[in-house]
Amino acid sequence: MSQKTYLNILKIGVYASLIVVFFVFKNLLFPYITSKQISFNIWIEFLFIIWLAFVIKYPEYRPKKSYITFGLLGFFAAMLVSCFTGVDFNLSFWGDIERMLGVFHLLHFLAFYLIIITVFKEWKDWKILLIASVVAANIVAMKSPETSYSTIGNTAYVSGYMIFNMYFVMLLFFRENNKALRWLYLAGLPLMFMSFNIAGTTGAFVGLGFSVIVVALLYIALSKNRKIQIASLILFLSLSSLGWLVLSHRESDWVKNNSYLEQISEINIHKSTFQTRLISWRAALKDFKNHPIFGTGHGNYAIIFDKYFDPKFYEYTRGETYFDRAHNNVIDIASTDGGLALLIYLSIFAAAGYYLIRAYRDDRISTHEFIMLSGLFVAYFVQNLAVFDSLVTYISLMVLLGYVYWINISDKEIETTEDRGLSNKEIYTYAISGFIIITIMYQFNIKPLKMLTATIAGQRAWSQGNVIGTIDEYKKALSYNTPLDRDSITSLNRLFAGGFSRLKSLEPEKQKEIIAYNIDLAEKNVKYNPHDSLNQMMLAQLANAAASFYANDQEKFSYYSNIALDAINKSIEASPGRIPIYFQKAQIHITRGEKDLAIQTLQDAINLSDTYYDSYCHMGRTLLYYKDEEKGYSYIDQCLDKGGVRVLAPANFVKFLINHYAEKEDWERTLKLYEGLVKLEPKATDDWIKLAKLYA
Repeated sequence: MSQKTYLNILKIGVYASLIVVFFVFKNLLFPYITSKQISFNIWIEFLFIIWLAFVIKYPEYRPKKSYITFGLLGFFAAMLVSCFTGVDFNLSFWGDIERMLGVFHLLHFLAFYLIIITVFKEWKDWKILLIASVVAANIVAMKSPETSYSTIGNTAYVSGYMIFNMYFVMLLFFRENNKALRWLYLAGLPLMFMSFNIAGTTGAFVGLGFSVIVVALLYIALSKNRKIQIASLILFLSLSSLGWLVLSHRESDWVKNNSYLEQISEINIHKSTFQTRLISWRAALKDFKNHPIFGTGHGNYAIIFDKYFDPKFYEYTRGETYFDRAHNNVIDIASTDGGLALLIYLSIFAAAGYYLIRAYRDDRISTHEFIMLSGLFVAYFVQNLAVFDSLVTYISLMVLLGYVYWINISDKEIETTEDRGLSNKEIYTYAISGFIIITIMYQFNIKPLKMLTATIAGQRAWSQGNVIGTIDEYKKALSYNTPLDRDSITSLNRLFAGGFSRLKSLEPEKQKEIIAYNIDLAEKNVKYNPHDSLNQMMLAQLANAAASFYANDQEKFSYYSNIALDAINKSIEASPGRIPIYFQKAQIHITRGEKDLAIQTLQDAINLSDTYYDSYCHMGRTLLYYKDEEKGYSYIDQCLDKGGVRVLAPANFVKFLINHYAEKEDWERTLKLYEGLVKLEPKATDDWIKLAKLYA
């Protein structure tokens, strides 16, 4: 192909890659993530074959030396090394379905960057790319009023994506010579800011606000226009004063009645989400000394978080208690990829800063452009101190870094050459790289797509009560033997962990086959990383359910019960501060008929935190199960007084407790129990009537 044809194909390919932000295929597991990342992978792999042939045939187009490029290459190399030195290679290199941020997937963003810096040589090309990105962001923003996460799937990702594109608008505005068109660019800003505000991510608000202050300060320092300097000073003072007023009057009506000001008021170091992040970051700092150079392995933050899990975490939240990311990019990189990777990562931004300053001094960019680019880097970096990257921010970051690369080499023009004809090197490149990359594409993208589709089909069969159909679909899913199978296995295990009773409708041999199949799969997941507390607990839960199922078969009972006990002990060893694991261990002891060990295990849970009401609820229920009513009810008292009525189930057990407290005429606790009962039986009219009488 001719030079021009190559350039056109690759440019159009880059523009087209932005379409993935709209992809949400409901027939996939975690559709907001997998739909985009796998589609992006396939598309970039296809473009990479063409790019390789292009730079081999036309070597003058090969990327020039750049500290940014060297930094990116070094950073990805450090991440790759951490995969081999870490605790779980599969998770590090391939990632999981929920995030799809394994090194394999991230390498596609590096390829995206290399393609960009190779073919985007003129402003008109960059202009089209930035416009395409802004248009895509506006379309995403249009969906925000329907759902805060739009087509992206996570409000934090939406916020980061909007920050990039709001600044891209400003770049277009200051670069455009056509005055009418310049103002047209600004038309998209309100819609994107609306989406940004609806997403309501505090870290992103801090990042954007801080960057605007930096922009104002830079205009004060660098602008030669007196009016702009004065306006910037007014903006700086206004924002600083407004921020102080809002933060010092958080509860005022004038703050609460304004959605923008209310978002600012959410900036609070005492906020629960910030406190949980502090606990998480302390865990990373504690573990850093164990793996200072290469970390625990890319993407393995959950191991660190579990190892140093602090029960105080439950004082701030009872929901989001599993962190697979540090929610701070710097800490995440340092703890999982290692100190070396962090230094290289920071060097990328140092290089970008160096090139920006050099371009500004050499008059390659205007004061406006220098300030906007600086502001964008500040916004991105600061907001990432509270979140982490995703597909949309990685794509945008590669565009930004590619742009900074371009402004420093844009004067080094490449002469257009005649078509050199089909060379042997070109043929060999297509043949060899095409075979390798298409094989990778099929094995690690197409097959996972098939696996994810079959997994959803299995879940659909389960929801329809078809146990055999569920197993058949999951067997089909796992027959593709992909590196992402662990997530499909986990989803199947979760179905059966709480639904072993469904097996009773099947033939005995089929029951045994399905139980063995589930346990084998759970053990396979554990082998990826024996120190994974969550996988060990899942194995324990399944094995204990299997033991209960074989209560009349002593040999089978002992076999599965021993697996359960061994797994739960390893789970606790991996995360000794995580209280719910102790409840599972107590249940295993109850199943084994070990009363004293069950009670001691629950006491251990209580000793970890005297504010975590679940422990008192479980202890009370267990003691009542063993007919120790005096002690049992004393723990139920504490369970109710601490707010644990929502833990008590099923409805029959709650009714049993209601009878006890009603007989004692303890109406306060009876009322709490009825409030819990109506949530368990929302259509039971009598329960609502009795609750109304109690209120009266």
